[in-house]
Amino acid sequence: MTNTPKRPPAGLPDKQTLLAFLRDAGSAEKTDIARHFGLKGGDRRALREMIRQLEAEGALGKRGRKGFSPSGALPPVGVADVVERDLDGELYVRLVEASDDAPRALLMPDNSGRTGPAPGMGDRLLVKFARGAEGWEARLVKKLDGERTRVLGVIRKSNREVRVEPVDRRSKDVLLVPHAQAEGLKDGDLVLAAIEKGDQRYGPKRGKILETIGREDDARAASLIAIHSHGVPTGFSEAVEQEAEHQELPSLKGREDLRDLPLITIDPADARDHDDAVYAMRDDDPKNADGWIVWVAIADVAAYVRPGTNLDREARDKGNSTYFPDRVEPMLPERLSNGLCSLTQGDNRACMAVRMVFDKDGRKTGHKFVRGLMRSHAKLSYEQAQAAIDGAPDDTTGPIMEAILYPLWNAYRAMLKGRLKRAPLQIESAERRIRMDPEGKIRSIEARVSLEAHRLIEEMMIQANVCAAETLEQKKTPLLYRVHDAPSQEKLFNLGDFLGTIGKPWTKGEPATTKRFNKLLDETRDTEHAEVVNEVVLRTQMQAVYSAENVGHFGLNLDRYAHFTSPIRRYSDLIVHRGLIRALGLGKDGLTDREIAELPSIAEHVVMTERRSMAAERDAMDRYIAAYLEDRVGASFTGRITGVTRFGLFIRLDETGADGLVPVSTLGNEYFTHDDRSHALVGERSGLRWVLGRKVEVKLKEATPVTGGLLFEMLSEPGPRDPNAPSARLGMRARGAPGGGYPKRGGPKPRDGKKPSGGLKGVRKGKRR
Repeated sequence: MTNTPKRPPAGLPDKQTLLAFLRDAGSAEKTDIARHFGLKGGDRRALREMIRQLEAEGALGKRGRKGFSPSGALPPVGVADVVERDLDGELYVRLVEASDDAPRALLMPDNSGRTGPAPGMGDRLLVKFARGAEGWEARLVKKLDGERTRVLGVIRKSNREVRVEPVDRRSKDVLLVPHAQAEGLKDGDLVLAAIEKGDQRYGPKRGKILETIGREDDARAASLIAIHSHGVPTGFSEAVEQEAEHQELPSLKGREDLRDLPLITIDPADARDHDDAVYAMRDDDPKNADGWIVWVAIADVAAYVRPGTNLDREARDKGNSTYFPDRVEPMLPERLSNGLCSLTQGDNRACMAVRMVFDKDGRKTGHKFVRGLMRSHAKLSYEQAQAAIDGAPDDTTGPIMEAILYPLWNAYRAMLKGRLKRAPLQIESAERRIRMDPEGKIRSIEARVSLEAHRLIEEMMIQANVCAAETLEQKKTPLLYRVHDAPSQEKLFNLGDFLGTIGKPWTKGEPATTKRFNKLLDETRDTEHAEVVNEVVLRTQMQAVYSAENVGHFGLNLDRYAHFTSPIRRYSDLIVHRGLIRALGLGKDGLTDREIAELPSIAEHVVMTERRSMAAERDAMDRYIAAYLEDRVGASFTGRITGVTRFGLFIRLDETGADGLVPVSTLGNEYFTHDDRSHALVGERSGLRWVLGRKVEVKLKEATPVTGGLLFEMLSEPGPRDPNAPSARLGMRARGAPGGGYPKRGGPKPRDGKKPSGGLKGVRKGKRR
């Protein structure tokens, strides 16, 4: 709680007094509110009921797992984008990923004496929010992204002018560049251009070409565009490469010898680095009959990437590796990521390992971390390991079935009992994989198959992550948690509204639990609504983030959780490794006092880099899919409506998982309005509806690889009108249509100067637990 107001007289406040207190405080938990007002006994119960009422009225929203703040309020500190400039030149910012009711804030002049360019339109900033005399104000803490003054685009030449058309579908920054700058460039060249500052108010902005990136028709252009569009750092400085090259092979000094432990790696068939290895065996302790010992060994990246070095600074800046269908932008140089830190078969490798003990019912009864020297006994792919367990071993898996693979699977099946009892969220994620030939052409787009081998490794990594968080908490060592907050009350109410449209009851007042969501998913799994319910439940969830403060992990149903298992590709995991080294006295390269003080800002930074990578990976996938479908313009496809908005329908194709838009203006000879409660577009004259989750047939009208955009034409007919809709709507005149008729190209029309209500947007799925 911050900016605590003066304590009032003891007693239950009225609603307005409570909201005024929370506005001044920013946010507060129930216990803090009760303490502030001096509430006890029955007054505390009455306070809980008042808070529930304010949530139901939409006046109060959750902040974190336990905190509350008034709807429309802003946090004391947040990441915001500069989104608007008024006629007087004043800039306004909006909180990144804000709720619909979040206000904009006036960016106040920076009087701190900072040097460097002033914030401008599109910049991303870390700001402090406060209420001013005329509304919310924001004061700059620091700029987070200076790349918004640049445009990645395609050269379009004519006799009159040279333009740079942005590859970002959402950007309107078409730039005019001088002919002299475009000498030697051709139509279709990909370039990075800077927007030139000036007071120009009309027409295209002026730009300056900074560098040539490639060609829009290059088979691998999608990844290049995504990298440059999202500012993903590429390559390494010479100083970092030299530091990496001078690292030495590990020795036994200060380490436990684990080389005789038959640890193996199980990874995707095309994996280039191997940062985790596993082994399981029966526990011979008579007190743990039918129990198991499971080892998880992770590359000891902290032994090579030490605090304050060039390697550390660039790894922190990158935050994580970024993966594309044709390339990887790694967090660490190849000498480490694919060399010294990769647990390659037969080679001595430094590791951080955890020995976990489980009883026959999968309950973890103890664990211990060691810093060791290991040697992988086998390198398997998921498919290879699964085939062996399914009865088709090969030359590699055959000799290790009895000693390694069977014990691993038997230990996992015991662990699975504990997982089922814990009941993590069981959302099904339909991921796609692009297969490419050596020239970069797409051979196929396939659904990723989920094998038991995947789930085995996932569960063992989850348990190792839990052990890391538990140990650091026990040793009172600060850490970066991986947290996932419970869904907000607003999202739960929206879910209830949608489920009502398909006749599925959902009590809005009940708290969110994973068991409750799983029951819903199980009850609809074999029905026509299975996919859409899975989709809507996914959208109801909050995003997982890194934080120095723990609120638990709702999706995994865990009280404490930290990322420990991938330090080659995630800086957060390296921080956790350093914490364990410090907490357990395993060396002098542990977490420093300075890093502990910086944990909140490190958490914020790695959340930003993770989202940057996710956005770049998603955009590259969109562009590759558009390139794959470009030759099939005019073809028909089956798909499902995955998003209903006031401007059209998002369709996901069954064959490729590609997402595209059917514009509302092409849907028929009447206006369609957006009903956000039922997630439908409704014809004003007929009442016919396009509803979320419906199976449809569409024709591909346009595929634009450079932007990743797909446009469809609807071939199916709209569904029947809602039988509960007022019959008076039938036969009514279309408001605003000339002569009371219905225009051929309609759409949701603003009324009384207001914009139509917003709706769901199509989303991507991805496993980032």
